Amino acid sequence: MRIARRRGTLSPSNCRFTNNETVMITAYCVGNEHLSSHHGFVTAEHFQKATWIDLFEPSMEEEHHLEGLLALELPTREEMRAIEDSIRLYESNGAVYLTAKVMVNSESEYPRLDDLTFVLTARCLVTVRYAEPKAVRLFASRAEHQPSACVNSENVLLGLLGALLERIADSIGRVGSDLDDLVHQVLAPDETRRRLDYTALLRQLECKQILIARARGSLASLNRLVSFVSKPALEYQLSKSFKPRATTLLHDIQSLVDHTAFLANNISFELAAILGMINVEQNGIIKIFSVAAVVFMPPTLVASIYGMNFDVMPELKLGFGYPLALGLMVASAIVTYWMFKRRGWL
Repeated sequence: MRIARRRGTLSPSNCRFTNNETVMITAYCVGNEHLSSHHGFVTAEHFQKATWIDLFEPSMEEEHHLEGLLALELPTREEMRAIEDSIRLYESNGAVYLTAKVMVNSESEYPRLDDLTFVLTARCLVTVRYAEPKAVRLFASRAEHQPSACVNSENVLLGLLGALLERIADSIGRVGSDLDDLVHQVLAPDETRRRLDYTALLRQLECKQILIARARGSLASLNRLVSFVSKPALEYQLSKSFKPRATTLLHDIQSLVDHTAFLANNISFELAAILGMINVEQNGIIKIFSVAAVVFMPPTLVASIYGMNFDVMPELKLGFGYPLALGLMVASAIVTYWMFKRRGWL
């Protein structure tokens, strides 16, 4: 069941865009083996030629205007955020609505997932987004040199999905390289390892773990999307070439999922290795204090005994009492250390 739409009664005919308003609509058209893009207000002429219409943070007026041209309803922001597959993946009025979680800011410390909706129609593909995944810009740039990527709505959909997978592959590839560098640091010789900042290493591992988690979430969403659009029961008539390409995408998704699982295991191993190194260093520090306590405890006892102010203490009147006490303190320290060392307690 879809979420109830909460929009006004504004019709496309009375939509107006002032010069001061930023219109984030881009229509891509292919003609004479050349890709042209139109930014701003999309007229009926642009719509007739467009194979891809991209909406970035559309306003209510922009959505109503395109809905009038498409004769379809575009998903609301609330519908895009829904977690039920019945709301994210469905058919309606001859169009296929597909919403996926895609990675945004994958090169930063804290990548996040945002929603990207594809509306597949026989005439064109409409994308609705409220974030800027780099894959969209990369695909648009690539299509300028390869207009065939935008020759029809299915090609645009497959091209965008492929670009999204490429970005995920690049991101997890960087994670793999960074983990290799961390392994060399953790397993470095003792002299080099002593200079490591374990807090910084743990911070890096945390960032890698977050990125892998975001990548796996996006891959799971894309897997459901591709599986839905390529299922035989779909009423929308796809071209014969779509199914093999969709199958290839599913294989790519599965290989990336397997690789993220491998990287997650590597992160767990390196986390355990770093925590183990920290424990070893802490044990070394504790051992130093233990040795100091064992060595100085007997002399402290001797000094405490002869520091008592009793009237009857014969040793205090001896001429060699002072060197005798010092010798006893040294001897007690040596004997105690030797006994502990022999029994393996130190």
